[in-house]
Amino acid sequence: MVPFHKVLGPMVRLPISKTTSSSFEIIPRNTRLTVAPAGKTYSRRPDTYGEPWYSSKGSKGASLRVSFLGAYRPAYSTSANIAFGKSIAPFQRRAYSTRNHWSNLHLDASRSISRIEGSRAAFQHRQQLQHSRRIVVKLGSAVITRRDGYGLALGRLASIVEQVAELQNEGREMMMVTSGAVAFGKQKMAQELLMSLSMRETLSGKDNLRGEEVKSMLAPRASAAVGQSGLMSLYEAMFAQYGVKVAQILITKPDFYNNETRQNLISTINELIALNILPIINTNDAVTPPPDVDEEVSRKLDIRDNDSLAARLASEVETDLLILMTDVDGIFNKPPGEEGARLIDNFSPNMISSLEFGAKSNVGTGGMDSKVKAASWALERGTSVVICNGLAQGAIKGIVHGRKIGTFFTTSNSVGLEVEVLAKNARRGGRVLQSLNPEDRASAIMTLAELLETRQADILVANQRDLEEAEKTGISGALKSRLRLTPAKLNSLADGLRQIANDSHDMVGRVLSKTLIAEGIELRKVTVPIGVLLVIFESRPDCLPQVAALAMATGNGLLLKGGKEAAHSNQALMDLVKEALGTVGVAGAISLVTKRDDISDLLQLEEFIDLVIPRGSSDLVRTIQEQSQSIPVLGHAEGICHVYIDKDADLEKAVKIVRDAKCDYPSACNAMETLLIHEEIFKNSDLFTSVCQALQRDGVRINAGPRLSRMLTFGPPVAKSFKVEFSDLECIIELVSDMDEAINHIHRYGSSHTDVIVTEDEASADRFLNSVDSACVFHNVSSRFADGYRLGLGAEVGISTARIHARGPVGMEGLLTTKWILKGNYGVASEFTEGRRNFIHKKLPVETDFDLGSIHVEHESAHQ
Repeated sequence: MVPFHKVLGPMVRLPISKTTSSSFEIIPRNTRLTVAPAGKTYSRRPDTYGEPWYSSKGSKGASLRVSFLGAYRPAYSTSANIAFGKSIAPFQRRAYSTRNHWSNLHLDASRSISRIEGSRAAFQHRQQLQHSRRIVVKLGSAVITRRDGYGLALGRLASIVEQVAELQNEGREMMMVTSGAVAFGKQKMAQELLMSLSMRETLSGKDNLRGEEVKSMLAPRASAAVGQSGLMSLYEAMFAQYGVKVAQILITKPDFYNNETRQNLISTINELIALNILPIINTNDAVTPPPDVDEEVSRKLDIRDNDSLAARLASEVETDLLILMTDVDGIFNKPPGEEGARLIDNFSPNMISSLEFGAKSNVGTGGMDSKVKAASWALERGTSVVICNGLAQGAIKGIVHGRKIGTFFTTSNSVGLEVEVLAKNARRGGRVLQSLNPEDRASAIMTLAELLETRQADILVANQRDLEEAEKTGISGALKSRLRLTPAKLNSLADGLRQIANDSHDMVGRVLSKTLIAEGIELRKVTVPIGVLLVIFESRPDCLPQVAALAMATGNGLLLKGGKEAAHSNQALMDLVKEALGTVGVAGAISLVTKRDDISDLLQLEEFIDLVIPRGSSDLVRTIQEQSQSIPVLGHAEGICHVYIDKDADLEKAVKIVRDAKCDYPSACNAMETLLIHEEIFKNSDLFTSVCQALQRDGVRINAGPRLSRMLTFGPPVAKSFKVEFSDLECIIELVSDMDEAINHIHRYGSSHTDVIVTEDEASADRFLNSVDSACVFHNVSSRFADGYRLGLGAEVGISTARIHARGPVGMEGLLTTKWILKGNYGVASEFTEGRRNFIHKKLPVETDFDLGSIHVEHESAHQ
């Protein structure tokens, strides 16, 4: 379900109607209503009926107005019926009774609303954070204070204010807990303090600021008193640029220890939120805390610093999300500067015993240990928490939008291994794979092929679960076709894997060239794995064992990120891959990423991932290409393939080739999308009729190009564009006057994937094959042959339309790169520079191994 504030948009107010029987009564503009749970009674005096209602925990009903309807309590009823004044998808125009539909109305609409009378539960996954409605942002001193401790980092603060203001204007309820008053005051008092330490000492026999103990006690409180008004004025001016009004709330820690002051504080915050005013909470460091403390409450609420204060505030006002901003990227397993320190993406409170904490920052009162304890405390009470680096650009909005920023606190037990750990394992495992002899790598692939056959029943059961869930979500027929596994598909996969195993023996470490550099120095160019591959695929579980086998054969580490629609199938197949790898002791070399990480986050792991290969829809591939800034992407965004029927084509062959190219697997990237027909054969034969009948028998929807449309009295609908990949039983037919026009059409509208000519004229065929600039160009062969298995590669990781490294179906060779190995008895560059030795640079036969010690070349041949 989509939250109401997402459906309605920011700050939308709808008219509310009170229902009696079946009629609607429009409530006057000045009548104030609220939406409250049915069955509750509220003891209010008649003269307070216009006030917002509160739950037993102090949650104010009026706060619902930002993400719901903007209502107040009805004057004479605690259980009002309400109705939408206009239709809002996905809800119909109908009356909802709070007595009968309260839980249905709010269970999925907004977590905050559902919490009013029930238990609170924190979000379990980062993606859920985008549904956060009430958010507290705590700014530590290290975030907004300059390094010298005097004054504020205004540029950084402006960025934070901009993000908070934008979220507030989206309809979220933002609050800020901020430090900085002391630093702001110190800047103002710097000159006065200098005077105090110089001239006052001369003019007065008694220096009130003398002594380090007195200074440490008085200076911060005086600085806070001076800085509070200036800090608030600065916030007010900054937020005003975005049309956001702010209010300052000065508190002391013991305000939470007294029940009456705590309730007053919560009520004040809720009133400000109801008025769309952003509360900015500061600790009143200029005064001594009041002595009136409830000792029992104090023992329960141990508030030691601003982190625990923010956690307490977030819990009291029932926030969805607390963001603790500091000057490091999040929680590390040990102090960040130490060797082996690793950022923890998802943190569970039971991990706290395994952490090592370093010293706290030079400014502020709390270290990282206090932040972890405060975050765990808030999480236990239903508030999601993220600890992040406040110095990072766009951190707040990134967190709210579900990006992997900082450390996310969760109670979920299914945290799993971090993707960074999986990538490191893949790097180490890939190096072990590379070091194995070819027979061991081939043996693991053979084992996987055998498992695909012997475990077919388990695989198909898992695949059926995916198909049943896909049916409920209503995915397209093309995606469902890609998702489905059959015994025939699995047998074909096993055959392809055996071919890979047989062809893999000379892949890694193959010598491509040898050069005698000089006497006793030989250079070799050999094949090596690329490193760690990230393959992202959707609705294609059959590609998982294919890609895994190719990675095994080439010694590459591999991370696989499959679509959620194939989760059960992918896991079943991945279990077999792990089992096969385990036979050679490298189970960690290939991993399936099952966490809910955004693809954009995976694409930030340039330290661990060397190549990204997307397999799926054009939208997926294009998204990967756009988002991957540092890691190269191998693939194609679109598969707009053409078949050109020349004037000298054999009609029977042409019809069969066209039908196969379109209908054999219409959702594949190598399926035909546009058929080009030479005008001469169109006019002088019944080819067009035969082709259309063959396609229509298979349910293909035909679109006509502009020229064909003009030639027909009653023809197919005119195509809107030639640059489209249907991935379904649909295509375009167009006429061309000659081969040159066909080639120009392919270059203009094609995607450089696969293009076919059907002709009996060898000269025309050769010209077409040499002229069309695509990864695959075929003569009298269906475009469906653009496949790694059909071309004898065993399998493929994808089809590349790039012009460097690999092009066309990418098999084992496309997953290899090269390195240079230089071997010598002795070699010093200075001897060649000084002329005492000469270069030879003689090419040697690749198949011959030379004993460097036995090679002697006369000096006169050195320059040949």
